[in-house]
Amino acid sequence: MTSIRRPSFRAAALTASVLASLCISAHAVEFRSADVHNSDEYPTVAAVKHMSEVLSKQSGGKYTIKVFNKSALGSEKETLDQVKIGALEMNRVNISSLNSICPKSLVPTMPFLFDSIAHMRKSLDGPIGEEILKGCESQGLVGLAFYDSGARSIYAKKPVRNIADAKGLKIRVQQSELWVALVGAMGANATPMPTGEVLTALKTGLIDAAENNIPSYEGFQHYEAVKVYSRTEHSMAPEMLVMSKAIFDKMTPADQAMFRAAAKESVTFQRQKWDEQEAKALAIVTKAGAQIVADVDKASFKAAMAPVYAKFITTPDLQRLVKAVQDNK
Repeated sequence: MTSIRRPSFRAAALTASVLASLCISAHAVEFRSADVHNSDEYPTVAAVKHMSEVLSKQSGGKYTIKVFNKSALGSEKETLDQVKIGALEMNRVNISSLNSICPKSLVPTMPFLFDSIAHMRKSLDGPIGEEILKGCESQGLVGLAFYDSGARSIYAKKPVRNIADAKGLKIRVQQSELWVALVGAMGANATPMPTGEVLTALKTGLIDAAENNIPSYEGFQHYEAVKVYSRTEHSMAPEMLVMSKAIFDKMTPADQAMFRAAAKESVTFQRQKWDEQEAKALAIVTKAGAQIVADVDKASFKAAMAPVYAKFITTPDLQRLVKAVQDNK
């Protein structure tokens, strides 16, 4: 009797294990997340992959995320439109892409708002950041996290040490009304275009300059076309990880909380990767002959930004948030 029962028990246990495995895999969900950055190791790309690992572990394999970078699913504007209607689950975008639909996202995009990266992180990690993240839900987007994007500066074929040096330059900007106004306030000619077109535009002379952080200057190979990177540091606008509200609302409250927690954990990972990537990118571009101009008269630029604030920070709510950031030092 004993010799008969033991195999039967083992068979039953094995069957139960297989059925459980099949049940998990049958309900496993792989979300897609878009990113425009070329490198598979770019900090935002790596951060969402890390988030996937955290989710997979915490959910027992139920949830994973596959990152489609290199603009594989389209430009930031195109993929954002997909997320809004639930055709794409997640998207990592520069926050300026949200300015026209989520008014509170204007606040961290404003020029010279943050005194330092530490000031930016402190502001966005607290209640101010949470309020801004929630500000897009009415537009079908759930803000999950802010990722560092460093300080954006102008790069061209000549140094831009003060606002007079920027006058008349054709500078590529993101497809955002705020960024057009920001560069216009410098006396330059703003030229909106998708990220993927910038390198060719720099090489052909369609534009004179662009503006971005050091890792993007290196990652998109823009340093091959223009060799002078001037540290205007006019913006420390963050990246933002968003999820389709249509998808998010179908999840249980426990799973929603798990997603939010995994996104927050990925922020710490992303910032570490960002700091490493920034140092690595700086070494690459300087070795390739790029000139890094540090002696920039930021005050001359900052003094010209009052009309930009007057145009965009128009409500008491936005003015309150700007002041809260300025006071949060």
